[in-house]
Amino acid sequence: MKYIVLQGDGMADWPVAELGNKTPLEYARTPNMDRIASLGVLGMTHTIPTGYPSGSDVGTMSLLGYDPRRYHTGRSPIEAASMGVELAPTDIAFRCNLVTLAADANGQEIMDDFSAGHITSPEASELIETINRELGTPELSFYPGVSYRHLLVWHGGKEKMQTTPPHDITGQAFAGHLPTGEGSDTLLTLMRRSRAILADHPVNKKRQADGHKPASSIWLWGQGRRPAVPTIHARFGLDGSVISAVDLVRGIGVLAGLEVILVPGATGFLDTNYLGKAEYGLESLRHKDFLFLHVEATDEAGHMGSAEKKVQALEDFDEKVVGTILAGLREHDKWRILLMPDHATPVAIKTHSDDPVPFAILSSEDFKRGNAKAVRYNEPSAKSTGIVVPDAWRIMERFIRGEAIAA
Repeated sequence: MKYIVLQGDGMADWPVAELGNKTPLEYARTPNMDRIASLGVLGMTHTIPTGYPSGSDVGTMSLLGYDPRRYHTGRSPIEAASMGVELAPTDIAFRCNLVTLAADANGQEIMDDFSAGHITSPEASELIETINRELGTPELSFYPGVSYRHLLVWHGGKEKMQTTPPHDITGQAFAGHLPTGEGSDTLLTLMRRSRAILADHPVNKKRQADGHKPASSIWLWGQGRRPAVPTIHARFGLDGSVISAVDLVRGIGVLAGLEVILVPGATGFLDTNYLGKAEYGLESLRHKDFLFLHVEATDEAGHMGSAEKKVQALEDFDEKVVGTILAGLREHDKWRILLMPDHATPVAIKTHSDDPVPFAILSSEDFKRGNAKAVRYNEPSAKSTGIVVPDAWRIMERFIRGEAIAA
């Protein structure tokens, strides 16, 4: 039996006026996702437990069958696992974004871009290496990651503080969202000093000359210690792979004991190599029985507030990933697919929400049987089935065991 989990990050959304009051999933042409929903089981589920942040760390843990209330310790320790950064028991990891800060028409400083114009990884690596030379100490270590997403490890540091994801305050004044609480003075000093270091950096000067946004500051958030989670093999006896361009998702895969497969051209943005991800995923299924394939572009479009780009990302995901996987599964007799996002990313608010999201499960048996229902893979169709799983983390075990999920 082959098990495939397809995650379109932040696919779920709210009705959008410019789409005729349809959600992007309703509006987009997604025949392959619709095929999974109409031939299999379709329903709604809650990936974000009450009181938890609506982030991909929490949502992806739920999707892979880990109760966040038991296993979640923070976002950045998960990314550290992906980057191969070993955390000691007293180490605290922080997400270190490269961001663009700017003044609005009234002269107030705002979070202009949480991704520094989706800075390239080589450019970002050079900037983070400079930051580490200038600000790193025996207690503070900076590590380059992918695009705007990087890591700070504070050895023997503090973690009981309040920090804010920069994508939550796009276009807003950031002064009221700076770190607060015990240890926050250290973070504030690092963020303030980074602005002077980055202001005259050659990478930023070139980006501005080329018409791109500069990385004008670091932004520290998402702190935590390394979590201890049981692997997929320990839980189900399965060996598997994870494919993602995002350190956070790869990190959850690493903690789950999955092999990380790097795909050329996978960017975590709208220009990602969708087809390559699917092809590498199919190749991995020739050797392993579990595949977790993640696409970030749908979430990024939501953060941009662009319904048009989100529809395009959904259609690309459907055609180049979902369709390719379905076609490639013809060489395997028995398989199951789980399709779902980790959370909603409504274009109206440009950030994550804790709304329930649609999930769909299709088995090879149901695929061959071919008794299609009159539903599509979108939020209204999923609600219409009456199937609701209150805790999304419970779906994985039923999916692996082949247990029924009903209203």
